[in-house]
Amino acid sequence: MKYDLNQIAALEKAIGDQYGQSAVMNPKSGWNEEKEKEYLQLTKQKMISESSNENKYEEIDLDGILIPKKLINSKQKRKCEYCNQYSFNREDDVYFSKYETCQKCYVKFIEDREDRWKSGWRPNKATEQK
Repeated sequence: MKYDLNQIAALEKAIGDQYGQSAVMNPKSGWNEEKEKEYLQLTKQKMISESSNENKYEEIDLDGILIPKKLINSKQKRKCEYCNQYSFNREDDVYFSKYETCQKCYVKFIEDREDRWKSGWRPNKATEQK
């Protein structure tokens, strides 16, 4: 297939008149070494930013439940302050993280009395250990 150069030039001129000269300009005409370096630097920064965001939202599967990795604390407490029991039960993790007690002490001291707990009330540790 042969191209008619006059027809191509006329088409290019019509597009330029309607949409402006930037529509028919060769993209390489405004590109130089400085713009290339700036583009590569911005691309590198974007890739670093995206990779750090991927790690931030990584999730871990705990018994079929996906939990964001940032919520998992490796320095979790395992000993309840009120009953002095060590617990490795995953159900207690919620109570340890929110109330610093095991599930048993949550039911005994906090359940249905959360307002009192939030206001600062705590059981007497000496009498509750019996």
